[in-house]
Amino acid sequence: MGKSRQVVFTLVVQVGRKTGDGLPDGATGAGLICYASGVDEAEAVRETVAILKQADLAPLDVTGHGSLQERRDNGENIPEDEVALMQRALDENSVVVAQMTPFFEDMTAADD
Repeated sequence: MGKSRQVVFTLVVQVGRKTGDGLPDGATGAGLICYASGVDEAEAVRETVAILKQADLAPLDVTGHGSLQERRDNGENIPEDEVALMQRALDENSVVVAQMTPFFEDMTAADD
């Protein structure tokens, strides 16, 4: 399988609480921005969920925000540091967690 087929996708993952997850006391979960490589977004999501579970996190929901090219095509201006992290995910064929934001109150999400 050639490396050229790999693309990096931006994923936003919501995690719940789990023993040993390393989240601060009182947090009800967290939101993660991840850059994950895959031949398609579904593969990137599967890889990300597997890696987060290995890291003792409890992924609840993953939202795909597209590939770098798709995001640029949509007119997004993507900062260089973000592009560098995406490149690292591609080079290492891995998942890079770019940001983790703990949630502290009951996040009542609007159902789709």
